[in-house]
Amino acid sequence: MNGGPYTVSDVMTRAVVAVGRDTPFKDVVRLIEERKVSALPVLEGEGRVVGLVSEADLLPKEEFRDSDPDRFTRLRRLSDLARAGALTAGELMSTPAVTVHADATVAQAARVMAQLKLKRLPVVDDEGLLQGVVSRVDLLKVFLRTDEEIAEEVRREIVARLFPAPPGPVGVEVADGVVTLAGRVRDTSLVPVAARAVRAVEGVVDVEFRLTDGTSEPRRDGAAG
Repeated sequence: MNGGPYTVSDVMTRAVVAVGRDTPFKDVVRLIEERKVSALPVLEGEGRVVGLVSEADLLPKEEFRDSDPDRFTRLRRLSDLARAGALTAGELMSTPAVTVHADATVAQAARVMAQLKLKRLPVVDDEGLLQGVVSRVDLLKVFLRTDEEIAEEVRREIVARLFPAPPGPVGVEVADGVVTLAGRVRDTSLVPVAARAVRAVEGVVDVEFRLTDGTSEPRRDGAAG
C-alpha cells in the first residue's frame, strides 16, 4: 500500500472461524484449540455478529466446577457464575460484541484494543455482517514494511511537502524502521512538524534529525514533537 495510513482491511484475517448461538460448549473449546485463536465471533442470520466467545468466557466452567462460592463471590461474579452453567455459545458470549469497520485505521483499532484490553476484534460491514477478524498480531504487521518503502513514503509525503526548496537536498535514510533526515533546510522550526509526520508513517519505529539552516550546527532532534 502506498500513501495514507494503513487500514484494518490491509491487515485483517479474512478467513474466519465463527460459531452460532446454539454451538455446544465443547465445540467452542475444540475450535479455539484447533484454530489457535483466543476468541470466536458468534453469528446469527446471514452472518451478523451478535457476540464474542473468548477463552476467558470458558474458564469459569472449570473454575467453579467443584466449588460452592460464598454469598460475596456470588454477588461479585454473577456473570462468571452464569457462564459456569452455560451450555452454548449464546449463553457464554459477551454481548454486544465490540467490532470495527474495515476502513478504520490500524491506529484506531489499536486504540480500541488497548483501552478495552481486547486481543481480537471482529470486522463488520455497515450491516453488522462479519468480514474478518483483526488481532493484535495483525496490527503489528505494519512494522514489517521494508526500510525502502518507508523511506520512499517519507520523501514523497513529508520531505517534498515541508522542505520543497531547501538550500541543499534533505536526505532520508531508514535503518530497522528508524528514520533519519539529514541536510540543510530554510526553516528549522518545521522540524517538530516533520517529526510528528514521520512518526505517523506506518512502520516507523523512531525518527532522528541532522538538519541545519546553513548558519548553525545541525539540529539533532530525536525527541522532537
